[in-house]
Amino acid sequence: MLKEGDKAPAFELVSDAGQTVRLSDFAGKKLVLYFYPRDNTPGCTREAIAFSESVKRIAAAGASVVGVSRDSVKSHGSFRDKHALKIPLLSDPDLVVQRAFGAWGDKTMYGKKVEGTIRSTFVIGPDGTIAKAFPSVKVDGHVDQVLAALGAGDAGPAQKVEAKAAPAKKVPAKKR
Repeated sequence: MLKEGDKAPAFELVSDAGQTVRLSDFAGKKLVLYFYPRDNTPGCTREAIAFSESVKRIAAAGASVVGVSRDSVKSHGSFRDKHALKIPLLSDPDLVVQRAFGAWGDKTMYGKKVEGTIRSTFVIGPDGTIAKAFPSVKVDGHVDQVLAALGAGDAGPAQKVEAKAAPAKKVPAKKR
């Protein structure tokens, strides 16, 4: 997996909108490039929604964000529409970009070794080098870590995607 200080590999992928997106499109700007296993799965959905809900804060920190998975452009479009996502999703069906970044490989899933997408995020600096690498991402709280890496961590926590439980009602104690 790439680490901080490494040069980000050039890429060219098609987005959910059918547009070709290249690393060079972000030259001179910061880019948050995150890799996720699959559209419409619980963790991937929470992560995409969290990035989407934080897109203004990410932009205020001078960065753009894109997600990458091996899902098709059609799948990405459906995923985007279903969850009203505000970030581009790039299709990497041949795993070229995932392999280049080290986001594809052996991992343990439910106690078994499998080959697949390693959920990871890279903050690419304006000069095209990796400014921050997040290997083996845990979804909950991850966007806050990315915002902190972008220098936007003092703007408060990112919106929580999961519904919060209603506060418990106070029940009067029984008299004895």
